Amino acid sequence: MEPPVTTADTTTRLGPVPARHPGRTAAAIACVVLGLGLIGGAVTGSWLTGDSSADPATGAGYAPLRSLWHSTPVDTFFPRTLKGDGAGPGGADRTWTRVAAAPDSGCTGALDPLLLKTLRPVGCQRVLRATYVDATSSTVTTVGMIFTEAEPAGMEALDARFTDEKLGERTDLMPRTYPVKGTVAAGFGDGQRASWTVNVLTEAPVVVYAVSGFADGRQVPDPQPVDKATADGAKTAAAQSGLGHDAKGIAEGVERGLRTTASKATERPE
Repeated sequence: MEPPVTTADTTTRLGPVPARHPGRTAAAIACVVLGLGLIGGAVTGSWLTGDSSADPATGAGYAPLRSLWHSTPVDTFFPRTLKGDGAGPGGADRTWTRVAAAPDSGCTGALDPLLLKTLRPVGCQRVLRATYVDATSSTVTTVGMIFTEAEPAGMEALDARFTDEKLGERTDLMPRTYPVKGTVAAGFGDGQRASWTVNVLTEAPVVVYAVSGFADGRQVPDPQPVDKATADGAKTAAAQSGLGHDAKGIAEGVERGLRTTASKATERPE
């Protein structure tokens, strides 16, 4: 706050003030109003576009999102039914039904050791998982969220590494499945994995993944990452059966829900 303005010499004689021209006065007022409007618009725009330089909550990092894994209802993260409009091969609509959701767990048993090692720089706090079946009960997909201990800079670095080193295409970094006894996903194990995707978020301390396979428990000798299994002309079993589309569509559906939940958790109070 600036100090109050004081008068330097109250005895100084002031000369006569010339009369203002009405047009100049109006123009000056218009400039002031316009200037204030531009400043206000810039600040408002920066909030709407997420400009961190004008966002006083930026310093909080991921703090408002740390507890989402245990404060969010399972049906919010993993809806009982997921619809993928245009998410199937050729733009066909898909629908997936949740078979079961696993209790939240630690990271050691839920993740492959090499994938866990890759995530070590960001830390692994908790893993949430669920398995879905398609409308024909012929394919199953496990989708998961890995809540990390990282700050934004750490997630950005991990995202850059996955992109630069193409870690999402390595079969030795495929996520594990979540088989469910007594269901169509009972035989969904490591050998049944056909297609997968791993997406590192930067707006939340979360890694979203999905891995798909056949519901009949058949082995898949040539699994493919989603990008290759959904490419035009792909001939593998994962591609021709739409398993790449299943993994991609379910991961994107769950990720959209997560983004919505995270956005609400960080909303400014009215």
